[in-house]
Amino acid sequence: MTGKSIADNRAALFAFFDQHNIAHETMDHPAFFTVEEGRDFKQQMPGGHSKNLFVKDKKGNLTLAVVHADTRVDLVALGKTLGAKGRFSFAKAELMEQVLGVTPGSVTPFALINDSDNAIAHVVIDEAFMTFEKVWFHPLQNTASTAISPQDLLQFVKLCGHEPKLMSLMSD
Repeated sequence: MTGKSIADNRAALFAFFDQHNIAHETMDHPAFFTVEEGRDFKQQMPGGHSKNLFVKDKKGNLTLAVVHADTRVDLVALGKTLGAKGRFSFAKAELMEQVLGVTPGSVTPFALINDSDNAIAHVVIDEAFMTFEKVWFHPLQNTASTAISPQDLLQFVKLCGHEPKLMSLMSD
């Protein structure tokens, strides 16, 4: 898993969006490391907001779960659904940087642009996002949020070499 970062900054990511006709808008904000830190600020940004989980199973298979900010995820159930070997655990920061080219607090589906080795086995998208006109994610750094349409999110994931798995991730 020694991928080369294709996009290490917003400009490169936005150039990719423009090249593939993905409409986008960005709002700068203070660095947010958790959903709760950004909740008040993001009220002025209509649409779906996320938390992104970069996890691995006991065999080292990687999953990126792109989850609505208010969704509670049962990682055990998700692992069983995906056929994970053993329980999911959060991947270490070093692996995140190596595979996705981002640091903790900046995990985003947009970082899939850097998974040139297709190290991530599963990209799971919470079905809750499909109800919004636009969905917001960090553009590789947690000091801004970028909105695209849910359909463009699915297209972006495919352009990055992954087949998105749309799933209902709300736990009981």
